[in-house]
Amino acid sequence: MNCGKAKTIQLTMILDKLGVCKIRTSGNDVWYLSPFRKEKNASFKVNTQKNVFYDFGEGFGGNTLDFVMYYYKCDVADALKVIDRNFNSFSFHQQQSENISDKKPYGITSVQPLNNPLLIQYLKSRKLHLEICRKYLCEVIYQINDKKYFGVGFKNDKNGFEIRNKYVKLCLGSKWHTHIKNNAQSIAVFESWSDFIAMMTLYPKIENTNDFFILNSLAMLANLDVVVEKYNNIFLALDRDEAGTKATEKCMQKWKGKCRDLSYLYPNTKDVNDFLIKKTPIRKGRKL
Repeated sequence: MNCGKAKTIQLTMILDKLGVCKIRTSGNDVWYLSPFRKEKNASFKVNTQKNVFYDFGEGFGGNTLDFVMYYYKCDVADALKVIDRNFNSFSFHQQQSENISDKKPYGITSVQPLNNPLLIQYLKSRKLHLEICRKYLCEVIYQINDKKYFGVGFKNDKNGFEIRNKYVKLCLGSKWHTHIKNNAQSIAVFESWSDFIAMMTLYPKIENTNDFFILNSLAMLANLDVVVEKYNNIFLALDRDEAGTKATEKCMQKWKGKCRDLSYLYPNTKDVNDFLIKKTPIRKGRKL
C-alpha cells in the first residue's frame, strides 16, 4: 500500500464499513453524521466524483488518506497500514454499495464466545469487566469481499450486530436498538453497549434491578417511545456532548416526573466508558 493507491480507496466504502450514519445523497454529494463527534444534523460531506470529504463542524477536509489519519489519530505510515489491513478491498473504481446493513455485502462466518486475545485486550483497554462482557458480547468472524475480519459483537433486537475492535466501528445487518428485560419497573437508557457495560462495571448491582435499553445510535431514540410507558422510572445515561444533552433534555420534558438524568455520575467526560477509562474517583456504594 502506497499513498497513491490509498487515495483511490473509496471514502463512502470506508464510511459504510465504519458504520457512519448516511443521511442523504444529492448528486455527487453524500451527507453523513460526522464520524468525529455526536451530532443530530449531518455536517460531513463526501464528493464521490472527487473522492474527497469536508467536515463543516471541524472545518477540515481532504482525501482518503487524510480521513484515515484524522480518524485514527495516526501518521502517514500507520494510516497506510490501517488502510491495507481493513480497507484495501474497497477500491475507488469498484461499484458503489449502500450501507452494509442495506445490501449486506458481507457474510458472518461464525458467532462464538469471546476468546480472541486481541479482542480481550481491546475490552481491557476500555477497562470493561470481562465477565460482564462475556455475558452480553460475543466474538463475530465475518467476511467482506473475500476478506475475513473479526470483532466484538453486540446483538440488537433485529438480529444485527454492532461490531467493534481497535480499528472498526460498524453494524452488520439492520441498525436497531437492544432491549434487555429483567421484569424490572425501571429502565436505564444508553447510547452504546460500551457505556452499558461500563456502568455495570462501576455499579454491578444495577444489573438485576433494572431493564436496559441500548440505542446503538442516538438516531434510535424515537424507538424508546413504545416501551417506556410500562416503567415507573427512566434513567438516562446518554453522552454529554451537544446531541446527547439535547436528547436528554427532550426526554426529561417528555416524561417529566419519572425521568432522571444520570450524567452527573460521569462528570467532565464524554460518556460512561470514557469516565471509566480515565479512572475518575467515584463514591462506592452509590445507588441509581
